[in-house]
Amino acid sequence: MATLRGPLLLLTLGLGLASAQKALEEVPVEPGFQAQKVEGRWLTIQLAASRAHLVSPTDPLRLGLHSIWTRDEDVEFVLFWTGDGVCKGMNITVHPTGLQGQFQGSLEGGSSMHVHFVSTDYSNLILYIRLEDEEETTSLWALLARRVPGDPAWLRKYLEYVAKFQLQQALVFNLDGEHGPPDTQHRTCKSKAVARLLHCPVPRAASGQNS
Repeated sequence: MATLRGPLLLLTLGLGLASAQKALEEVPVEPGFQAQKVEGRWLTIQLAASRAHLVSPTDPLRLGLHSIWTRDEDVEFVLFWTGDGVCKGMNITVHPTGLQGQFQGSLEGGSSMHVHFVSTDYSNLILYIRLEDEEETTSLWALLARRVPGDPAWLRKYLEYVAKFQLQQALVFNLDGEHGPPDTQHRTCKSKAVARLLHCPVPRAASGQNS
């Protein structure tokens, strides 16, 4: 029986990788996508994830996307985490995969990041991000807009993806000016992969560290 463990483990890993690749291939991209047209400030209207309880409403750390920019063929996401009197920015750069509207990059700690620009009219944007490491795979879907409250037609389109991929709604906030959100809701990453992406500490005890 012990001699079967190696082949069974390889088979299980292989099936897992095949399933993840199939899921990635099922995510659409915007035909004729032009990365330069998504440059600038974006506000998050909705956020959903493949994992429940992605963020906690009880922790003072707050996370958010500020803007998207391009550098040659690369795409750069500008994010901030705020809380306890701290506002810290971080840039995440992803590179074209060779497939239209798809980008990938790697994060500190060895996690990988795949990005699909699912659909956009460049005033509204549905964005898919998949984070993978040795412990977990997390899919994030975001509805972004240039201004709030956003377009109801795009919200309906986004919610169709939420239902199709059986996603869990996640808490959202937007940065207000230079130093954090206008609301008083507090939240922190519970996913290690997402924490590494946004450079937020897990667990909370690490929030006093500065770098």
